[in-house]
This record gives sequence, structure tokens and C-alpha cells, in this order.
Amino acid sequence: MRRRPGAAVLVCLLAAAALVTPAPAAAFGTIEGGGQHREHEHITRAALACPGRDCFEPGTLGRLAGDGRGFGAVGSPDLTEVNVPAAHCDDADFLAGGYPRTRGQATAAVTACVEHLRGRFRAAVRDAAGLLDGYGRILPDEVLLDGGCALAEQGEQRAKCTTLEEFGRALHGVQDFYAHSSWADEADPARPVGPDNPPGLNRPAPSPVLDLRGTGAPDVPPDLATGCFVLHDAVPGVGVCERRITHAALNKDNGLIDAVTGEATGPGTPRGRVGTNFAKAVTGAVVESRHQWRELRDALRDEYGERRASVMVCALTHDDPLSDCGGASDRTMIASFVMFALFLGVIALSSRRRNPAG
Repeated sequence: MRRRPGAAVLVCLLAAAALVTPAPAAAFGTIEGGGQHREHEHITRAALACPGRDCFEPGTLGRLAGDGRGFGAVGSPDLTEVNVPAAHCDDADFLAGGYPRTRGQATAAVTACVEHLRGRFRAAVRDAAGLLDGYGRILPDEVLLDGGCALAEQGEQRAKCTTLEEFGRALHGVQDFYAHSSWADEADPARPVGPDNPPGLNRPAPSPVLDLRGTGAPDVPPDLATGCFVLHDAVPGVGVCERRITHAALNKDNGLIDAVTGEATGPGTPRGRVGTNFAKAVTGAVVESRHQWRELRDALRDEYGERRASVMVCALTHDDPLSDCGGASDRTMIASFVMFALFLGVIALSSRRRNPAG
């Protein structure tokens, strides 16, 4: 049996991380405070919560989205990948006409983000294999989440936890794409276009750029940009971000999101307050999250076949997969058989006592 992390230790680690993690690099917020309102959690809940087919039940959704006490899988890049631009789709800035970076450099940064998220997506498909035994039956030790899930970097090995973590990291990145990029938004029409007011593409979700099941180079529009990020995030940019489109100029990170409907109000950044930019970013992130969940289910079917994939999806979404999903492993079946045999023995003994001559 695999060792499970202590719940108290995990809660302490996550709480401490929430206090010390630099917030600005994280796009949509992960914590409550410092201008953030748990945006990643609320987007994920609005996208994937029950009721619905193949939806996530409350306990499991808390492991994926977070629950106000811990970051959840979708927030894990803000614990371990804060300074990894590809995990947040940062540093893909470009503007036509005398800009200090080329379109090729910006496209390379977008491609790096997509490849990073593809790696997380593929890892989720790979780790899902550990949910079942060789006969397609659920392994109890791999799906029971008593004490919550730790991060893989903290020694977590249970297949349900690691699959949710990898998928959550992929979701974080695709949600950040809408918060950080010009894909879904528009420029302020009252100001001239420039590094502090880059053009927006005003396009819907899902984005073909985020083809996480693909293997080829993503089709990046020539005007797509994300912001240059440094710790001192400002407009105009400083340091390596001088004369460049910055995260501060382009992000739509913060505001209020209804975790049930996905309704977005109260935008908290300058770009988010232009028109309906914050609402467009949130809507894009919700639609993209649902799309990527469908993509993961399809990838599981392609990799493992319809029957095994169906059990895997049930195990990943249900709070009590051993009862709800069927296909229990030998250990569970043996326990049920023993209980049934004991039950028959009690009936036989009771019958003999009532009819001693028999």
C-alpha cells in the first residue's frame, strides 16, 4: 500500500504558500486577498461542476479546483511554476512597427506554452492508467482521497491525485491564455494603439491555438500577444520589459466570478475594465476548460478503449468511485465475497437452530 500524505501537513504547506507566493505572475487569481478572488477556482467550478454528464462531484471538484483552503490542482502552478512563463502563457509580446521583439520570438513563446500544456495533458492521460488493474477494475488505493491530495513534488503517488494534478495544471495554463493574451479582448478605443494599449483580436473560445492533443506547431495569429512579465510589473515596462507590452497592460486577471454561472463582474485591472474584456476572458476560460475536459475524455478513449476509459472518467469525477463506478478490483470483490459468505453462514446456522432434526 502506498503511503498517504498527512492532511494537516498539506494544509499548512498550502496556507503558507498562499501567503508567500507572488501573485502577479499567476494570471487569474488563486487566493482570496491582494486583489485576487479565487478566479481560477470559480472558473473551474463554473465549467465542470455537476449536474451534468461526466461532471465532477463536490469532493473531487474541490481537489481539482480548490476550496478556499487549498489551491487545488488548478492552482498548483502558482506554487511550483510561478516563474515558468510557459506555464502561464507569458512573454509572447509583439506589436507591428519598430517593436524590440520579432513576431518569430513571440510565436516561439506561444508555442512553448502550448508544448508545456501538451506535456501536462499527456501526463494526465498516462497517469490515468494507474486507476485500474489489468482487468479494468478500480484499484481502491489509487482513488481514495482521504486526507486530500498532495503535490507530486511532495511525494503524491495515487493515480487519481496525480491525474487531477496534471490536468489541473493544463487547465491553469489554458485559463491564463485568456487572461494574459489579446485573443478574446479589445483595445481601449479612446487611446492610440501602442505597448500600453495593444490591439485585441476579439475572438471566441475554444481557441485552435490550444490544441493540446495535437503534435504540430500551433497556428498562431500574427497579431496575438501576451504580456512580458517581471516581478516589478508596471506600465510602462521596466527592466527586460522596457518598451514592451507588459503583463500589467494586457492582463484581465481579477474580478468577481460566480462559481455556478460563470458570470463575471467587477473587473479589477485596467485592461479588464475596457468594454467587457474581463467577462470575455472569463467566458473564454470557462468554455475552454469544458472543451479540454472533453478532449481528455476523448484522449482516454483513444488510448485505453471505450470500456476502460468510461471507468476511468467515472473514477476521476465521482467522490465514491468504488460504489458508483463498478469494476472494483480483486481486493474489493474478495471483501464483498467474504461478507456474502458470512451472511449465508449466519442464515444456515439460524436455520439449523430452528430445525434441529433436519
